[in-house]
Amino acid sequence: MIDHHIDFGRAAPTTTSLEVRWNHGAPSRRRAGEPLVQVHRCEPHTVILRQSKSVSYEAPFMYLLFGNDRAVLFDTGATADPAKFPLRATVDELVDGWLTEHPREAYELVVAHTHGHNDHVAADAQFARRPATTVVGRDLEAVQRYFGFTSWPEQVVTLDLGGRVLEVTGSPGHHRAAITVYDPWTGFLLTGDTVLPGRLYAFDFPEFQASLERIVAVAERRHVTHVLGCHVEMTACPGRDYPLGATYQPHERPLQMTVEQLRAVRAAAATAARRKGAHRFDHFIIYNEPGARDQLRLAARGLLHKVRRQAP
Repeated sequence: MIDHHIDFGRAAPTTTSLEVRWNHGAPSRRRAGEPLVQVHRCEPHTVILRQSKSVSYEAPFMYLLFGNDRAVLFDTGATADPAKFPLRATVDELVDGWLTEHPREAYELVVAHTHGHNDHVAADAQFARRPATTVVGRDLEAVQRYFGFTSWPEQVVTLDLGGRVLEVTGSPGHHRAAITVYDPWTGFLLTGDTVLPGRLYAFDFPEFQASLERIVAVAERRHVTHVLGCHVEMTACPGRDYPLGATYQPHERPLQMTVEQLRAVRAAAATAARRKGAHRFDHFIIYNEPGARDQLRLAARGLLHKVRRQAP
């Protein structure tokens, strides 16, 4: 058999691309024509997927990274039903295609999560009986056990995909089992829901601030090309977000953020620490331990948006 070993230890590929127009929903369900799962190959060994807004307004992003021995899928989206959200079938097709170009006698898949909220773990069951597959649990103990954390959350541990060695650190605050992942091959820093162009819900604010410090430290000692979260909720207009539940986001801002914007999140969090509730900035909104009033305002704005869209 031809040796298809890939040298992931060399410099990151120069062909990595995030120049893509992501699915952003349709003005009405009758006009919805998006694929249920959008697939974007950033480079031959890295795929970003997005769930269609026609299936779930959350429209989460998922990340599929290939190594020599195994691939890892971070997150499984917001919908369990494979008829409505064929994530397993999509991933199987991608893995089969990769193995056609890079044949191996055996190949594994790890299904892990940036954190354990429902819109990131819903399709786990689709992979439950998949051969040569490990589905990492969503709770903190399962995360610590699988990745080998002995000092949570500050420890940096590794996940070796076979030459492609990811660096993983804990980033609680939004969710107690949240992680942040650095991929030296692409320079991607995967931040889940901790840092993204949207609403940053910090349910434990001291933990959130400590996590931001760790994430910035990783970014400053590594070559980071893009900071990538799991949702886009901000419009292209600075400081304005789409309403909660919006299924059409025609002018959303890019998914990718910069290290400078990551530092801006950290600085904004220091300001937001003085008062609980919502704090609005150009590229994100920080919710310092949101309470019932914050949730009510989000829900009311979302309901008003829905009513207006349904009006003749």
